[in-house]
Amino acid sequence: MPSQPSIPGIVKLPTPSFDDGPPVAEVLRRRRSIRKYSNAPLTIAEVSQLLWAAQGVTDPKGGLRTAPSGGALYPLETYLIAARVAGVAPGVFRYSPSKHDLVGTLGGNKHDKLAAAALNQGCVRKSAAVIAFAAVYERMTDKYGKRGIQYVDNEVGLAAENVLLQATALGLGAVMVGAFEEHRVRRVLGISADEVPACLLAIGRPR
Repeated sequence: MPSQPSIPGIVKLPTPSFDDGPPVAEVLRRRRSIRKYSNAPLTIAEVSQLLWAAQGVTDPKGGLRTAPSGGALYPLETYLIAARVAGVAPGVFRYSPSKHDLVGTLGGNKHDKLAAAALNQGCVRKSAAVIAFAAVYERMTDKYGKRGIQYVDNEVGLAAENVLLQATALGLGAVMVGAFEEHRVRRVLGISADEVPACLLAIGRPR
């Protein structure tokens, strides 16, 4: 029986850069869904910037993040599925916004299985990394009832657009993937039953 890949440890991410980049209007103009990538890896600094854009903390005192959240309840869990990230072993990592680090949860390259769960989309299979959002709806519905479902769905879109714009500013290609089988994605990521896979973002260097 083949041995299972070892689970990666904790990866401390470099501090994100807050230096002036391209103007927001220019990034908005350039943003496109890009599905074809080279085999070149992402750098750890690029991954750090993308994850910070997704759910990074912008107000350490209040714990506020880059994407707004109803009642500041933050129902999203953010995962990095790494295939080609320099200095990072392939595997599944949970992003910790408060510590700005990655905690390994599963080892090994999961891109083929994740692509199969996403209706065999080549952009997932060929990407250097995928950022996945999983929603814990109860964090919102416990306070807002059924209306909380809409608030969570809104937040997924806001966080995803942050990643897409950050990828564009970094000169990377990215695309939001919504076509997938939830139960299969949950199994590939090894996440709990209360976490609902909500969005995949395939990222790589444009070909």
